[in-house]
Amino acid sequence: MANTNRAEIRTAIHERIRRKVRGDGAKPRLAIYRSLNHIYAQLIDDQKGQTIVSASTTEKDLRGNTGGNLDAARRIGQAIAERALAKGIDAVVFDRGGYLYHGRVKALTDAARAAGLNKHEVKPEEANGDQPQAEAAPEAKAEKKSRKKSKE
Repeated sequence: MANTNRAEIRTAIHERIRRKVRGDGAKPRLAIYRSLNHIYAQLIDDQKGQTIVSASTTEKDLRGNTGGNLDAARRIGQAIAERALAKGIDAVVFDRGGYLYHGRVKALTDAARAAGLNKHEVKPEEANGDQPQAEAAPEAKAEKKSRKKSKE
């Protein structure tokens, strides 16, 4: 029978991710933990086993009305990026901690990227060029329709 305990499943997923994701001094791991009421982020150098910088909604400066929403995740992403850039770190390896890349986890990483972490990464919207493809699609449909009419 499959395991239905969500905490155990998340831990297993996190262990599987950690086998692949490693951080070092030049490119530390951005680890995220989210609870029901708070969200925590820290940059970890796995070679030394040290936390370089951290930010969480339990800190007095970053505390808002609640720490368990998208605004709080954006505040933490902004804060962790500012602290990392102050230490001279501009590239990180993202560790989602077994959580889906969605909601608060995505908001935190997007805010960190917007604040200056991993500037070399290209956003998916820019890489695909969605606008030119959307314009080309109606033209292709019009050509197909005209071809069918010409065959008849």
